[in-house]
Amino acid sequence: MNATTSDRPVVTRFAPSPTGYLHIGGARTALFNWLYARGRGGKFLLRIEDTDRERSTPEAHAAILRGMKWLGLDYDGEAVSQFERAPRHAEVAHDMLSNGRAYKCFSTQDEIQAFRDQAKEDGRSTLFQSPWRDVAAADHPDLPYVIRVKAPRDGETVIRDQVQGDVTFKNSTLDDMICLRSDGTPTYMLAVVVDDHDMGVTHVIRGDDHLANAARQTMVYEAMGWDVPVWAHIPLIHGQDGKKLSKRHGALGAEEYKAMGYPAAAMRNYLARLGWSHGDDEFFSDTQALEWFDFNGIGKGAARFDFKKLENLSGQHIAAEENAALLHEIADWADVQSDVAFTRDQISLIEPGLDAIKGNAKKFADIIVKSHFNLISRPIEIEEKAAKYLDDVSRCILKELTPQLQNASWTRDDLEACANDFCAAHEMKFGKLAGPMRAALAGRAATPSVFDMMLVLGREETCARLRDAAEGGAT
Repeated sequence: MNATTSDRPVVTRFAPSPTGYLHIGGARTALFNWLYARGRGGKFLLRIEDTDRERSTPEAHAAILRGMKWLGLDYDGEAVSQFERAPRHAEVAHDMLSNGRAYKCFSTQDEIQAFRDQAKEDGRSTLFQSPWRDVAAADHPDLPYVIRVKAPRDGETVIRDQVQGDVTFKNSTLDDMICLRSDGTPTYMLAVVVDDHDMGVTHVIRGDDHLANAARQTMVYEAMGWDVPVWAHIPLIHGQDGKKLSKRHGALGAEEYKAMGYPAAAMRNYLARLGWSHGDDEFFSDTQALEWFDFNGIGKGAARFDFKKLENLSGQHIAAEENAALLHEIADWADVQSDVAFTRDQISLIEPGLDAIKGNAKKFADIIVKSHFNLISRPIEIEEKAAKYLDDVSRCILKELTPQLQNASWTRDDLEACANDFCAAHEMKFGKLAGPMRAALAGRAATPSVFDMMLVLGREETCARLRDAAEGGAT
């Protein structure tokens, strides 16, 4: 086996096919490549594997780029199109032909199928062994042909994988794979190797469903005398039921998670924990992930997607984020939500109450809901559930309370003391007062603390809303 790339600067790549959105498994693969390269001062490259011209679409290409941008996975240089590099792939196939590591195969599909049928009937291996492997060029017919690499017939190929350990393949199980089709187009197995080599990729980090491909692709590296990259095949993602992740488990596109209102930092944190760990750490920053991420933290078993864990991490990131940055993210999110009827200017009004609200939010929508009281204007529309708290008795209570609040010092301690003294004087529990106050201040039965709302709204607005409710001016 040729030398590895351990002594070269790290270069990783993400190579999605533009046949759909950036799904969660692809996003996790991109993140692992990004973390490994960026954490070592290396390069992270993007290659679009668009050779399937029937299924590849500009819309899917754009969706992949948008998903990566949202996740903050910046890449170096320009994205490479695999399709546009087809001439280079063909060139390498002919180079292998010239150096004797590949050969022209003239067997037809009918002949190959007949071989397999007979082998199956005889109880032999159906692995096709071309009769043209050692035929001299002078004896070649003038017929269409494919170019096949000469696979080793004896011994073993060992993939020294950074996650799976040493994985051994008997060479007798490897076929002389086709590198160039009879129409002159390259196969995926050839194109991947050529592109990785030409892009200077030192570490190939991808799903473990590609592990068997590594043995076959190694044949091309060795045929060309190229350095074999460091392999790292990561476990796939399963649902909570242990089955391969599908849409019913939450295998949605990255942009759909953005639309749900999860912060990008939370998504990066959660995706990093899907199959990788650093001790018992669950919540961590990008800086910590870049410092900690390494192959020895990746497990061999499939990771399980869990929405509850995602929401928990999302809540921690929302609580920890600086208010200015959080407001910017919320505004970006709200811009594309058809059911959020607030403008950017209105959303800026959230800021004074963020510290009191964000600690209990799991997604951006929670902040909008909890900030409703500060996004609306008088007269306050009272929802049906809240209206039941504003009967005649409650209105009288608010009418009596308002002048006392008007004269109170506007601090939390003094407001709480004023409310508690009022309740004590009327021999009632605070809950009897809180319901009418929530209805008056927010028009809803479920709100943040009444004292948090009062501090955010200020003395004049608070008292005005309480007077409106007391006098029946709220609707």
